Amino acid sequence: MYKLFVIGSNSFSGASFVDYALGQDAEIIGTSRSAEPVTALLPYKWRSHQKFTFEQLDLNSHLPEMMGLIKEFQPDYVINFAAQSMVAESWRTPGDWFMTNAVSTIKLHDELRKCDFIKRYVHVSTPEVYGSCSGFVNEEFPFNPSTPYAVSRAAADMSLRTFHTAYQFPVVTTRAANVYGPGQQLYRIIPRTILFILLGRQLQLHGGGVSTRSFIHMKDVSDATWRIMEKGSNGDTYHISTREIVSIRELVERICQKLDVRFEDHVEVVGERLGKDAAYQLDSSKLRQELAWQDHLTLDQGLDDCIAWVREHFDTLKAQPYDYLHKP
Repeated sequence: MYKLFVIGSNSFSGASFVDYALGQDAEIIGTSRSAEPVTALLPYKWRSHQKFTFEQLDLNSHLPEMMGLIKEFQPDYVINFAAQSMVAESWRTPGDWFMTNAVSTIKLHDELRKCDFIKRYVHVSTPEVYGSCSGFVNEEFPFNPSTPYAVSRAAADMSLRTFHTAYQFPVVTTRAANVYGPGQQLYRIIPRTILFILLGRQLQLHGGGVSTRSFIHMKDVSDATWRIMEKGSNGDTYHISTREIVSIRELVERICQKLDVRFEDHVEVVGERLGKDAAYQLDSSKLRQELAWQDHLTLDQGLDDCIAWVREHFDTLKAQPYDYLHKP
């Protein structure tokens, strides 16, 4: 039985991974800067368990308390999902993004490297560090970040490279393209589209939805993250992605079809967001070959999964904030 310390356990990816890890009989302490949200947004609360403990700790202001907890618990693995994650909003107050994603995260790394009981640290990064990509790119693709969010994440990623080289810090890095699934925040494109259609509200589609993405279900991402945590090579980065590429417009059209509504009746095309990258296409061959991973859920199956989740929790979800609320 593994002992895991999950930072950012209230995030969609973090909460979903906690749920997966509980299914692997892990004992887990999770931390996030915010209190736990409603159950509909926390996948790990959808199962009966007794091996998860939550502590409300902010990476920016509670690092000593967090490290005290880590040293007391002595986890085998630390997995970090915590980040200021919104792209467009990072232009408004970029200092907040750099404080969390670069400064505070690097301070965390400097403390973790001194903990010899940690078998591996899993750093959950983002393909945004590459900027807009043409064709499928592998893990050696050069960084070309185009937003304050992406630059702040790239800074921490590059710092980790030096920590691995200088201190042999046992880190592995993951980058997943456009994760989705039940429990995702309502400001993300898939749950927002479903909820707005069911509410009879109009969805704003930035730039007409021409950018292309490779959406991957969180269940497949959690499986990949677990494999990377257990058997990844220290110092390496692993892409987690499907090979199915769709435009944002096509994605919204599919949801409209599944809900039996007309795209034109529910969508308003508006201007593009500043610095939005046209495409992310990650080559996940390394993960597939080295760790025998494969994705199992198609986009159509995943959309059905999300629609069922929204319908099941509709009364709760319609009472939640629909837009991103920034917290410094």
